[in-house]
Amino acid sequence: FSASVIAGEGTGMETDYDYDSAVYGSDLKSPEEIGRSAGERAVERLNSRKVKSQQVPIIYDRRVSSGIVRHLAGAINGASIARGTSFLKDSMGKAVFDSGISIIDDPHRVRGMRSKPFDGEGIANSRRALVKGGKLTTWVLDLASSRQLGLETTGHASRGTSSPPSPGTTNVYMENGSASVAELMADIKSGLYITQMIGMGVNGVTGDYSRGATGFWIENGELTYPVSDISVAGNLKDMFLHLIPADDLEFKYGVDAPTLRIDGMTVAGL
Repeated sequence: FSASVIAGEGTGMETDYDYDSAVYGSDLKSPEEIGRSAGERAVERLNSRKVKSQQVPIIYDRRVSSGIVRHLAGAINGASIARGTSFLKDSMGKAVFDSGISIIDDPHRVRGMRSKPFDGEGIANSRRALVKGGKLTTWVLDLASSRQLGLETTGHASRGTSSPPSPGTTNVYMENGSASVAELMADIKSGLYITQMIGMGVNGVTGDYSRGATGFWIENGELTYPVSDISVAGNLKDMFLHLIPADDLEFKYGVDAPTLRIDGMTVAGL
């Protein structure tokens, strides 16, 4: 189920959304709940402002934080590693996150969106840490990419009905941190809380990251007013190292992450 809602009039209109998906229909939120949430979010965005360009801490809401994990999954994809086109190609066994960060791929999670007993090439799969204690521990490999790299497949072949297999993850998630969302925000004098991302300005070769965003401005640890027409920029290597997760992980989709804080990001506005 999904709903997109427009609030306001004329040039002051704002839009927002909510959605839910699940393997079992009984796990879905009701259409009424989704519609109500989308409407409330759209109204909260009315009278949005622009902010000046500056470097500030950024909080990624749980709705968008999984994108950071997706960028990692793309960077350790065996096809990219074999071609030498990943910014993490020389990072195996090295610390790419803080030592408290672990990222797991679990193809056997009960009711998981991408759960399966074997991969797209019939290879048995298993729960595997992609990152453990901050260190990169594996590539995501199918048979072709593993042969190119002289390694064993990790059981990560993914395929559709009309294309050959390629490396792909299953149910990936970043483990919880120890701080609440309020605690992550508490010491932020000025910062950005992102609720929506726009566009895909990410360079997989260099790790350069620049995306449009909307959300709310943070002042003295509190959300104050909605902001729009901004972009956020950094480099994924630096972003990974400075990332701090909250304790609000929820298993909902194929890629999940808690709310995240990343300091030192560039916000481009006025």
